[in-house]
Amino acid sequence: MSGWGAEVLPGFSTDKTALNYHYDAEQVRIEPWGPNALRVRASRLPGKNKFPDEDWALSIPPPKTEPQIDLHTDHATITNGSIKANISLYGKITIANTETGKVLLEEYARHRRDKADPKCSALDVEARDFNPTRGGDYHLTMRFESLDPDEKVCGMGQYQQGLLNLKGQDLELAQRNSQASVPFMVSSLGYGLLWNQPAVGRAVFGLNTMSFEAYQTQHLDYWIVAGDTPASIVRAYGSVTGTVPMMPEYGIGYWQSKCRYMTQEEVLKVAKEYHERQLPIDVLVIDFFHWKKQGDFNFDTRLWPDPAELVKRCDEMGIKLMVSIWPTMQQDNEHYPKALQAGYLVQQHKGLRTLMDFRANCGLVDFTNPEAREFVWDICKKNYYDHGFQSFWLDEAEPEMSVYDFDNIRFWNGNQLSVGNAYPRDFLRTFYEGMTNAGQEKVVNLIRCAWAGSQKYGALVWSGDTASSFKSFRDQVAAGLNMGMAGGFHGGDGTSPAFHELLGRWFFFGAFSPIFRMHGDREHGTEGSTVGSVQGSGGDNEVWSFGPQVYDICVKYLKLRELLRDYIRGLMKEAHENGSPIIRPMFYEFPQDERCWQRSCEDQYMFGDRYLVAPVMTEGAAGRSVYLPGGSKWQRVDETTGNGHGESLDGGQRIEVHAPWTESNPLFVREQ
Repeated sequence: MSGWGAEVLPGFSTDKTALNYHYDAEQVRIEPWGPNALRVRASRLPGKNKFPDEDWALSIPPPKTEPQIDLHTDHATITNGSIKANISLYGKITIANTETGKVLLEEYARHRRDKADPKCSALDVEARDFNPTRGGDYHLTMRFESLDPDEKVCGMGQYQQGLLNLKGQDLELAQRNSQASVPFMVSSLGYGLLWNQPAVGRAVFGLNTMSFEAYQTQHLDYWIVAGDTPASIVRAYGSVTGTVPMMPEYGIGYWQSKCRYMTQEEVLKVAKEYHERQLPIDVLVIDFFHWKKQGDFNFDTRLWPDPAELVKRCDEMGIKLMVSIWPTMQQDNEHYPKALQAGYLVQQHKGLRTLMDFRANCGLVDFTNPEAREFVWDICKKNYYDHGFQSFWLDEAEPEMSVYDFDNIRFWNGNQLSVGNAYPRDFLRTFYEGMTNAGQEKVVNLIRCAWAGSQKYGALVWSGDTASSFKSFRDQVAAGLNMGMAGGFHGGDGTSPAFHELLGRWFFFGAFSPIFRMHGDREHGTEGSTVGSVQGSGGDNEVWSFGPQVYDICVKYLKLRELLRDYIRGLMKEAHENGSPIIRPMFYEFPQDERCWQRSCEDQYMFGDRYLVAPVMTEGAAGRSVYLPGGSKWQRVDETTGNGHGESLDGGQRIEVHAPWTESNPLFVREQ
């Protein structure tokens, strides 16, 4: 918008389904998008068709609602249930809750066009800042006022920073190994906001302003919902972006994994050991480089002579197998010429046709291309699915392939860089649609990167290649809770007493996580095979690998997880039906208890609505402090039965819990 001091005509209009605002090259459209929610879009593209058809994460059509739209000479409003947006004559948007009158969002604009605005300023800062970039797109910045310095913000996916409350933080909106950008936030002020922009960018939750950036996009798109509680906001988000498929029974229990099992014989040996020890186990994971070359989407038969027989024998022991798949395709692979010829690979504008050089010069399959998805699935169906593999570990491998070079990489289907953060979603989509089309209703895909809406494709997001340390352990608790609102990998000496303590504490956290999986690249592995494997087996990582103390702890929590199987199945059903997270910040279950919103409660959480979990994340600690929320009574859990025992404790107090790592962990159950 330009020319302060020039006459401004009312630019408001409506087709009765949305409020439109038009001035100069910009058009704004605000429309209902589900109960008590609005979708806000803005564009400066030329012509009448300013908004692309792509809804990105908003893939579930909302029920039709009739908004109340009022046009005036100096402003216009649109009301949808308890949410109302006001747009001024000069284009400034303010959004409020109609029931409380509280302002939820207010654009941060500092200019002198509107003399009546108390924030009129000579700074000349636009709220919706479209900065042209090479190629005809925009570097977009969306600025909001920070209405309350004490606001609590959570969500946004998975970041390795150990803080649940994101207020004051600066986040990169990009996928990296151990970072998953899911740009949906929940505010303590009573709203949720989805930044519906798949572009690589940035989010800043400052004390003075809140801003979102998309480094390469064509238009602005965000969704906002008003809600009384965090639970109602998260349910609303699930209703427009999708909820997870129901977890298959084999995914509820324990998963055994490591980096990596080199041969079919090793996997079968581990499966037999768990079976003979009568230890509960659901899934055994076959990690990367079971292939000859990247892009084979197949087993190296020299080391894996009969995968179908392996699946059959493990199935007889009640163990399902998961297999790792990478989206890389090396240039001397048998499928590369066809993929290149057909345009199934991510393109580069210039430079070498190598987008990843991990052990080979590789291209990336462009999973945003439906034909490329079908091409890969047809190969995987023949080589994996038809052999009995019904769950997949879709691994983006290394950060080089997820954070895109802004100048050079272009997607063949014309979507360009705006799909950068949606790439993991479309990778998932390949296997979800393939499996559902093959008749499988309950789909499991393990993945280390995700974006908004990925959950509906059966995404289980793990935290990537994190360090084996108490600091990293603490980060994973916050990462898991924030991912829900929207195990250490590196190192680990199996003979080290310090690592034994860390493993014992972390294994407890795993038992009270959505997916209970042992994984890691342990020390003292083997050399690669002379037959052809480029990497040997990792150090032993099974529960019996770390001595009798650790073994007893692991067995206890394996059995406790099984005792809670019916309860966990119920939580999985909740997640499927309404998007409720399995692990929940304290304020999710107790929004009226102000102390549950404080940073002092960020290191404990609820497992569903009954169990309070407080991991000990300090080396050498014999226990910790735990806050018991008010309005409920609590009991310490007997870890051999899963039931409460001992004295009944009043909520609304903080207590000191004795819990040496070899004996127990702080775990409480809410009395019925």
